[in-house]
Amino acid sequence: MMRHGGGPRRISPRDRGHAAAIEATIIIPALVLFVALVLVLARDALAQQAVGASASQAARAASLERSPGSARTAAESAAGLALQDAGVSCRSQWITVDTSALSAALGVPAAISVTVTCVVEHDVVLPGFPQQRQISEMRTSPVDTYRGR
Repeated sequence: MMRHGGGPRRISPRDRGHAAAIEATIIIPALVLFVALVLVLARDALAQQAVGASASQAARAASLERSPGSARTAAESAAGLALQDAGVSCRSQWITVDTSALSAALGVPAAISVTVTCVVEHDVVLPGFPQQRQISEMRTSPVDTYRGR
């Protein structure tokens, strides 16, 4: 009796079900990890944009003031409101305002710089990625050259 040995083996419908289950156990965890990675990176990018925008708004608010004290207060208030409006909750935040431009002589171009630093905690935790990240952004805004200070 001669056997047929060189052709392709036929897979029964029962075996096909097992193959699909094996494929699903490999593909689904990889897909979940990919989606989680996209979420972490997207939230991180949005938080960085929000911190940069808050630094811009804080610098602009500070540049409109005439005294260093009121410039610091305006910058801190503007940065806090901008972060709150963007939905970014900082675990801790620091706002540094360089008000030396307010002491420049009339007619001399000067700019106020504000640095906003925010420690953001991620909702989704992935192996190899930190749960929190410190984001720091600095922006400047010119002071009116001929306005009384």
